[in-house]
Amino acid sequence: MSDLLAEILIIFFEVLCCKIFYEIFGKLRYKGWINIAQLIVLECSVFIAARVLSDSFIIKQIVMISIYATLMFWHVKMSLKKSFVLALLHQAMILSIDYLTYFISIELGLTDKATDKPYSIENILVILLGKAIVFLCVLVIGRKLREKSTEILVDVDWLKILIFPIFTIIVITAMISVFSNVETPEQVTLILTSSFGMIGMNIVVFYLINDIVDRETQLYESRIFRIQAKNQAEMYRSISENYDKQKRKTHEYKNQILCIEALVKKNQFTKVEEYVKGIYSRLDKELDAIDTNNVIVNAILNTKYQEAEENKIVFVLRVNDLSRLRIEDEDIVTILSNLLDNAIEACKKCETDRRVLKLKFVDEDGMIKIGVRNTFDTPILYENGEIQTTKLVKAEEHGVGIRNIIEVIEKYGGSYAIKNKNQEFFFSIIIPT
Repeated sequence: MSDLLAEILIIFFEVLCCKIFYEIFGKLRYKGWINIAQLIVLECSVFIAARVLSDSFIIKQIVMISIYATLMFWHVKMSLKKSFVLALLHQAMILSIDYLTYFISIELGLTDKATDKPYSIENILVILLGKAIVFLCVLVIGRKLREKSTEILVDVDWLKILIFPIFTIIVITAMISVFSNVETPEQVTLILTSSFGMIGMNIVVFYLINDIVDRETQLYESRIFRIQAKNQAEMYRSISENYDKQKRKTHEYKNQILCIEALVKKNQFTKVEEYVKGIYSRLDKELDAIDTNNVIVNAILNTKYQEAEENKIVFVLRVNDLSRLRIEDEDIVTILSNLLDNAIEACKKCETDRRVLKLKFVDEDGMIKIGVRNTFDTPILYENGEIQTTKLVKAEEHGVGIRNIIEVIEKYGGSYAIKNKNQEFFFSIIIPT
């Protein structure tokens, strides 16, 4: 392998690390072939700058930072100022790791400064070792800061992913110590090809996993959209049904008033009294049981209250005036529908005399306080700190429903607590107003 090819590949790995680093902090401006063109332009620019300014360290670093900042500003959506800051941080990380790797390799005797060896490849291996460490650092930074992977890959999965770059670092370190001298060009080619191949495989594996995460994220978002659409459809169906009922009741009231008027004209006061009592008893059952001065909350709570009654669930509520509620309608639907659906589902599996559901939804002390407590019989399973459903049907929707609630809470800067004790499940939410 020629020195020129080795230099081109090393710069290519460095450019890819920079690309991955920037994509942690912003979204791509464009999709498709233009990203490949941007990568080629960046590779050529960095290679030319490295060759032309090889004898001027300070000027070279300034030019490198300017190239990365300008071209990455073209590649990723962010301000030019932020792009320069990231370019400075990236270049500082590369230089620090390169010098630290080279210093440690000399101190440990893995390489030396002698240049009279027939085939000396330690310097290239040390540079590759530095690039592998940079790549590992970028992965760790991405894990901490990149949002899209947090729901898809848990910590255990990420530790498995990091095994490959760590293994690469160990193997290259071993090569530096074992193959300090080689005797033939074929051995040089074999060692460098193996080293570059492992670095390249790290990049390939990263993009394969990244594609998997992207697809899983799209599927996850699609499930969220379906559940939200389902909840909203149920809410609007409930509002529509209540409106239709109200229209029918209005028409019925007119007929009842005419009937009462006729009885009064005939002085049938006893019949009037009996008739009014009958109307009142029916009216008491038909009227919505809950009124919070919020149309959306009323629609959801009254629908779930009726569903609880049909399933012989004791539904205890504490609500107050929610007319000043600042939570968006779709977010109210997400929280209440998912919480109450899960609670009713759990209560239905209990013995009839143990079916109890308690809801608190109040606006007080500058806070929106929501609490749901329900009995359950089926054991609650936890995996990686998350509740796992025991449903056999649409299990993924149940898990997504819980995560939807948490996302809404975090959206409004709120907090929540989940616990279970004595066969009762608690979900408490506090959102500042």
